[in-house]
Amino acid sequence: MPSFGDEHAGARIQRERKLAHLTQRGLASRIPYSYSLLNQVECGARSASDEFLVAVAGALGIDVTVLLGGEVSSDILVGLVRPIQAALSLYDLEPVGAVTRTAEQLAVAADDVCQQVRATNLRKAAVALPGIIGDLTALAVSAPTTQTWRALASSYRTASDIALKLGGNHDLATVALDRMGWAAERASDPCLGAIRQYKRALVYKQIGESTLGRRLIESGHTMLDGQTTREALAVRGQLHLGLSAVAARAEGQHAVTTHIAAARDIAKRIGGEAGEVHWLSFGLRNVALHEMGASLAMRHYDTALRQARKIRLPPSTLTSRRARFLVDRAVAEMETGRADAALKHLVEARRAAPEQTRYHPGTRSAITGLVHMARRTPDTLGSMAAWVGV
Repeated sequence: MPSFGDEHAGARIQRERKLAHLTQRGLASRIPYSYSLLNQVECGARSASDEFLVAVAGALGIDVTVLLGGEVSSDILVGLVRPIQAALSLYDLEPVGAVTRTAEQLAVAADDVCQQVRATNLRKAAVALPGIIGDLTALAVSAPTTQTWRALASSYRTASDIALKLGGNHDLATVALDRMGWAAERASDPCLGAIRQYKRALVYKQIGESTLGRRLIESGHTMLDGQTTREALAVRGQLHLGLSAVAARAEGQHAVTTHIAAARDIAKRIGGEAGEVHWLSFGLRNVALHEMGASLAMRHYDTALRQARKIRLPPSTLTSRRARFLVDRAVAEMETGRADAALKHLVEARRAAPEQTRYHPGTRSAITGLVHMARRTPDTLGSMAAWVGV
């Protein structure tokens, strides 16, 4: 089976066009290019310009990275990650050069790049982040304020998220979270410190260190002792969700039920969704998503599927969260023998967030299972399998 990356862009356009149930003429009518050019690109007789690919992606409602191959090459990955790694090393160095942005402007920029990650615009976020970290580090050293330290801590958290989503770089994520702790301590912000422990626990959970993950989250709870604000309640609720995820891997149903119930109680107390609190999106819907995720981790697939069918994500749902839900549901569908539904959800996840979906471990698990189940590999499944390297 040829690798997904070996296809030319025209073949990818053809596949995505067919998935959208469009003829060549139907697609041509939606872009500012001729049917003849589209036909030649699809058959490989003409190459596709960047502008052409952007227009086609827009007409199909997909991310242009799908048409580029949906993956980050090793060279591009190094080019994105290395500047972030260098920026993380500035924390104990004297600043060089003047900072042209104010603390307020940098705080807005830090929040924007965090939002870009949640919208799965990972490359855009990765390009902007090193400069933000560099400027915030210089300001924090030369003219420290609580606002600057908070924005810097947030930027370090974003660095960790990007490291994990672009290829699962756990070592770089760990360094970024260490820097986050350094900045959160100087901001005297227990909520940021607790979030840092939560994020550290998730990194260790991914590599199988559930016991350490539980200890980290429990230390986050301790940091919030005496804190009664809505922000602190939302963070504490998220910590319970983190403990439910850890418990699903190591402790079992009783512990999961206990922490899910605690999180649900907090969500009710704060009045539904608290999406504005540190981009945690904590609320009743997030509790339901984590409950389903815990069922998957415990291999209670019938239960997970029942839970998934009850979840309704509004249009405002963050792209990263929607794509994660689609992959999780695909795993539940696959494990309960619903191959067509599983493939459908994987395709939807890929169209919504190609980079995140490609690196999500559930994607490979679901596609591997579908390939083993299939007597004959459909074209869509074959291209998905090649895309993730199965």
